[in-house]
Amino acid sequence: MKLLKEICRGSLLGVANIMPGVSGGTLAISMGIYDKIIYAVTHLRKDPKNSIRILAPIGVGVLLGFIGLSYIIRWLFMFYPLQTNLLFIGLVLGGLPEIVKPIRREKITAVRILVCLLFFSLVSVLPLLNISGKEAVMDFSFLTGAKMFGIGIISAATMVVPGVSGSMILLILGYYQPLLDEITGCINGLLLMDGNRILRGIILLGPAVIGVGVGIIVIAKLVEYLLGHHKITSYWAILGLILASPIGIFLEMETPSWDILPVLTGILALGLGLFVTNRLGEKDTEE
Repeated sequence: MKLLKEICRGSLLGVANIMPGVSGGTLAISMGIYDKIIYAVTHLRKDPKNSIRILAPIGVGVLLGFIGLSYIIRWLFMFYPLQTNLLFIGLVLGGLPEIVKPIRREKITAVRILVCLLFFSLVSVLPLLNISGKEAVMDFSFLTGAKMFGIGIISAATMVVPGVSGSMILLILGYYQPLLDEITGCINGLLLMDGNRILRGIILLGPAVIGVGVGIIVIAKLVEYLLGHHKITSYWAILGLILASPIGIFLEMETPSWDILPVLTGILALGLGLFVTNRLGEKDTEE
C-alpha cells in the first residue's frame, strides 16, 4: 500500500512537470515529500540503499505520469480547463498547513516577509512575460545538442525549485512544443517499433536528459544547504511560491467558461485536489 502511495505521488509530479503554470516542486512540498527527495538525491553516494528505496517508486510514478497520464491530463486541459486547473490548485494549496506548521513556531521578521513577497512576485510575473516568440528548431547539430544540455539543466532547476513551472520557462524560451513533439514522437516510435523515430529521440533528447541529471544533483545540493542553514527563511520563500502558484496557473489558462456547471464542477475538482494532497501527504514531515 505504501509503495502504491509513493507511485501515485510520483505520477502527480510527472504530470505537473509538463503542465504550464504547474510546479512539480510545489506539489512535492504539498505532499510532504520534498525534503525526502532532496535528501535521497544528495545522499545517493553516501546512502545508496535508502536513497534508491525513496527514489525508485517515485521515479516509476514520474515516468507513468509523464508518459501515460499526460495524455489524459492534456485532454482534460483541452476540454475542461477550469476544472482541471482548479484540481491542480487544490493539489498545491492542500499542502499549506504542512508549510505553515514550522513557520508559525518561529519569530516573524521583516526579512522573512520580504523574502516571501519577493518569491510571490517572481512566480506572479513569469506568466506575464512574452511567450509568443519563435519556437526552437530541433536539428542534428552540435549547437542543438549544447542547447538541449542547457535546457536540461534549466528544467532540472524548475523541477527542484518549488513554485517555478518548468513548462512555463520552456514556453518562454520557445522549447515547450518542440520538446513535447519530440517526446511524443519518441514514445510513438517505441510503441510502433519505428527505429528512425527512436534514434531521433535518443539523439535529440539525450543531451537534455544528461543535463537534467547534472542539474538535479547540483541544485539539490544547493537546496539542501539552504534548508539546512536557513530553513525557516527558505520556508517563507516556499510559502510565497505556493501562494503565487494559483495566480500562475490561472494566467496560463485560456479564458474559461464561467457557466454554472463548469463553476460547480470546478469547485468539486478543487475539493478533490485538496483531498488527494491530504491523503497522499506525509504527516510526519515537521513534528
